[in-house]
Amino acid sequence: MSPTGWLLLGLAVALVAGLPYWLPRTVIALRVRIFARVGGEEGVRAPGREVPAEEFKKVYGHPAANGRSRGAALSDLFWYWLSPGPEVHQEHLEPGPRYDDVARTTRQILAGLSREQWTELVGRCTRRVLDELDGHARVHRVRLRDLMMPVWAEVYYEVVFRAPCPRHVRDLITANADDVVSALKCTGLRHMDRRARLTAHLRDRLAHDPPPVPLPSTLTAREQAYYLQGTFFNTAVVQMSEAMAHLLLALATHRPVQDRLASGEEGPDFLDGVINETLQHFPLFGVAHRITSGEIPRDGRDPIPAGSVLLFNYPEYQGSGGDPFDPDRWLNADTRPSASIPFGVTANRPCPARGFAVLTMRVAAEEVLRRFRLDSSVEHTRSLPSRGPCLLVARTGAEGARLRTRLAVLRLADSWEGVWRSLVQLVLGSYMVWDARRQGLCRNYFAASSGGSTTSVPAGR
Repeated sequence: MSPTGWLLLGLAVALVAGLPYWLPRTVIALRVRIFARVGGEEGVRAPGREVPAEEFKKVYGHPAANGRSRGAALSDLFWYWLSPGPEVHQEHLEPGPRYDDVARTTRQILAGLSREQWTELVGRCTRRVLDELDGHARVHRVRLRDLMMPVWAEVYYEVVFRAPCPRHVRDLITANADDVVSALKCTGLRHMDRRARLTAHLRDRLAHDPPPVPLPSTLTAREQAYYLQGTFFNTAVVQMSEAMAHLLLALATHRPVQDRLASGEEGPDFLDGVINETLQHFPLFGVAHRITSGEIPRDGRDPIPAGSVLLFNYPEYQGSGGDPFDPDRWLNADTRPSASIPFGVTANRPCPARGFAVLTMRVAAEEVLRRFRLDSSVEHTRSLPSRGPCLLVARTGAEGARLRTRLAVLRLADSWEGVWRSLVQLVLGSYMVWDARRQGLCRNYFAASSGGSTTSVPAGR
């Protein structure tokens, strides 16, 4: 082979070998440009030039920043992912009596358990799911989000119905939740059959054995099933599974922090600090959009006009990833970050689970750490598209060359998986953005009705 041939061969090998390091980032940048082109300019960024960081909370909490879906092109995409039923999802209902009825019901359902009951329930469900792992294996290779999703499916079923979750129903809930979050991350298309099976079960359960807390009277029987499916068996299950996957992966990739917890010498405040630090670095919300129902006046700046679409960027506001992972800073009021809104802003639809999320995450984490040491060598990103690959090592298991080999394989596999996944996200994400705009679920709903009940067109397939 000529010198030129050898050179070209060497360049080709280097290009292919470097794919995991440059292709995913390149494709993500391209996908963002496609989304912007298809979706169009969406609105006012916060923090940004028009809404600086120091005004973030004030603008977010203003009474006029209360519109949720109507009037924002971005809403078509969210309704597409959540269809059918986004018109009764608590996060997408416009302000008014219907939203008040739904939000009040959610609070009543969640308030039905004391802190002690939450602790017992989460601990019991976590232990049951962990018991299903092969008891003879000393090392388990898992996807942390997949491991945690059945836990929260059982938890929230029992919270709603005050009865243990049957295994087949748990499978329905996890299949539906996994389908939604996979579509949100553009790693898979929608599977309406999974959603339909859970809806059918909920409608049958509500008809014959309804939950103890009466469901919103402003909703039809079908809408009540959609409400439970969207609020509890989609959003709650997905968000808590993602939060736990981030927490456990953070422990797996920060062994000194994990070792401090495993030693038993730290109090519960330290684990709470680890949870808060995880939510600071890997916030569950990316960008929350609100539509202004009136003008928002500001000191020394032009007011924000009515009808504006505000885009509140949680990771950018919190400075996610800019600081080292340091749970100790949460133990002192002087070092605790002030720009932290893991559960939203109190004045504008904060997360209903904010009062007990840290408690329940602590309980689940303690159950896992009691049995396993966590090890992972994968890249930890906020979007968690890989679902958190991790090794669970039995506490009786010893470290050694074999474990280090498995971690090396895990890192290599995760890198190359990112190459294929980024291409899938590019294709499926572009298709879903286009299809969402074509179907216009949100736009058509408000065009056909002033807020009454309509049937959403099924999205995807």
